Amino acid sequence: MKLSLTGDSILFRRLNSRNDPQSKSLFDLIRGCDVSFTNLELVPNDFEGDPALDHGGTHFGARSWVLDELRDAGFDLFAAATNHSLDYSISGLRKSIAEMEKRELCYAGVGVNLDEARRPVYCTRPAGTVAMLSCVSTFARGQEAAPQTSSMPGRPGVNPLRFTTTHHVTKEEMAQLLAIYARLGLERDHAQKVYLGFAYPRQPGSVQFGGTTFVEGDETRSVLTANESDVGDIIRWVREARLVSDLVVVSVHSHESGYNGQGQIDVETPCDFLKNFSRRVMDEGADVVVCHGPHLLRGMEIYKGRPIFYSLGNFIGQNELVERLPAESYSVNRAPLDLTPHQVYKKRSENDRKGFPSDRRFWQTILPICDFRDGKLIGIDILPVSLGWGKSAHARGCPYLATGSEAAEILDRFVALSEGCADMLSREGCRLFWRPSR
Repeated sequence: MKLSLTGDSILFRRLNSRNDPQSKSLFDLIRGCDVSFTNLELVPNDFEGDPALDHGGTHFGARSWVLDELRDAGFDLFAAATNHSLDYSISGLRKSIAEMEKRELCYAGVGVNLDEARRPVYCTRPAGTVAMLSCVSTFARGQEAAPQTSSMPGRPGVNPLRFTTTHHVTKEEMAQLLAIYARLGLERDHAQKVYLGFAYPRQPGSVQFGGTTFVEGDETRSVLTANESDVGDIIRWVREARLVSDLVVVSVHSHESGYNGQGQIDVETPCDFLKNFSRRVMDEGADVVVCHGPHLLRGMEIYKGRPIFYSLGNFIGQNELVERLPAESYSVNRAPLDLTPHQVYKKRSENDRKGFPSDRRFWQTILPICDFRDGKLIGIDILPVSLGWGKSAHARGCPYLATGSEAAEILDRFVALSEGCADMLSREGCRLFWRPSR
């Protein structure tokens, strides 16, 4: 069975995947696989619903026909749990679910309650059945689905992989923070809330400013820890999927970054909780973990003979072509309401001088094609993909197979990012290959 994987699909215009001479060969490869996966980084709601105050940066509302374009491009599995899933609140999510259901798409990661959002979806083809779970760690409070009870329905939302952030500081730094905490009157305010039953006593050696927790440690460093309840619930469904499918794919949408080798927070480095979570679901039966969220490439890891892709970046990158924006998108970008949508994006990027348009990394990615035989991974074919960095906004963002020096650049960077398994990757022309060691 051949399984192709892509990152974020941010699509707002016709893809022309069957007749565009530049991109057709790439999409033919996707259509030629037994099963193909993409991350649905948009809201196919026809702009219906209520624009959310807390959104994914801007509102990614789209015409529902983009689902038809992606299906025609060869995609079978749609991860739907992202930080944009509730850009149009619960009403917009319900519309999106209805559009995916109407088309009988294999999607996962969102639902009318937590149980529905947690569940895997199953795609059965002549070569076998692939199960997929979709979860997200980056989202606004209240966007996670909630469980139903015997007397009340649950809340629609995404399949959450929550985490806590604790900032470790030195003994001297903690003393300074505690002094500031007291001088601001926060110590007294907190004590009153504890007395009234609206808060709990703070743990010794820690202090919290708003939702930010500081604890005393050996070094100054932020530590992100996955919520064990969420991890356990997701693992429960991974085990279920393992029993009733040939392959299990776990999709994670995560924007959180980790520390690189120089001890600096780096967007190309996955955070520790994402690594730990990915390995744990592998231990419980997942065959592939595919991550996305930071919109650029990160490396891969081969864990017990199976691949973890820590970010496949953008696959389709038309985020500047949103047709309509609500007032909240104007507000967050400090843009007057008389600007047109693309003018808002031009303002945000200072006419392409900063942000995504200015950085080539957001316009380069890979297409991994994983080859499984009898449940064993026998190889991965990794192809370089370009999204046309440097072109005008309406021309860039549609993927095609990279060639020449750009292909070499993409593959070199991916090998460098995949430091732990770089020696397992071999190159033939404009492709990388991974094969298990004998």
